Parts: sequence; structure tokens; C-alpha cells
Amino acid sequence: MTTIYHNPKCRKSRAGLAYVKTIVPEAEVKEYIREGITAGTIREIKQMLGIVPFDLVRTQEEFYKENLKGKEFSNEEWYSILSENPRLIRRPIVVKNGRAVIADPPEKADKVIK
Repeated sequence: MTTIYHNPKCRKSRAGLAYVKTIVPEAEVKEYIREGITAGTIREIKQMLGIVPFDLVRTQEEFYKENLKGKEFSNEEWYSILSENPRLIRRPIVVKNGRAVIADPPEKADKVIK
């Protein structure tokens, strides 16, 4: 099963979703900002991506700039921060068979869906 973590208000996320759906029409779409996302799910995605939690953070977001920039947080704290503020999560994220990729540009999704 292919899953895409998607924000419909984001142009890059919409482009990623459109690309994935041309290859995997049955892909499951998770609107993680509207539906919410748990710290555990973020931890799993981070492990599949092979990155540190901070690499998931959209540092251009106002919330980050005003409240988080320049501060140190543990990995567990980042999972909680991202779960409570899902707009901070980079997108779209495509997951399939225990592998994940941030599909920006959309063609990066090929690494997990093909």
C-alpha cells in the first residue's frame, strides 16, 4: 500500500499527490494537518527516511521562526512539537513497504513507488 501524507493547501504537496496518483491511483491520502498525526507515526516516518527529526521541519514557517528557531530540542521533543504543529512537517511524504521519501520535487516519489 502506498500512502501520501498531504496538505491540500500546499502547491508542492498537490503536485506530489497528482504525480503519485498517475502511477498509483489507489494510493491512500492522509491529510495529516486536518486529520492529525501522532508522534509515533512521525517517528516511524523519520526512521524510514533515515533522517533526524529536525530534517522534517519547515524552517520557513512563522511558528518555527517565532517560537523554535535557535532552541535545542531532543528527538522526542521534536516528535511532540511536530505532532502538535503538523504544518511544520515537510511535504508531501510518500510511504510504501517500509520506505519513505519527501516528494519535492514530485519525481522523488519514484524512489519508493516504482
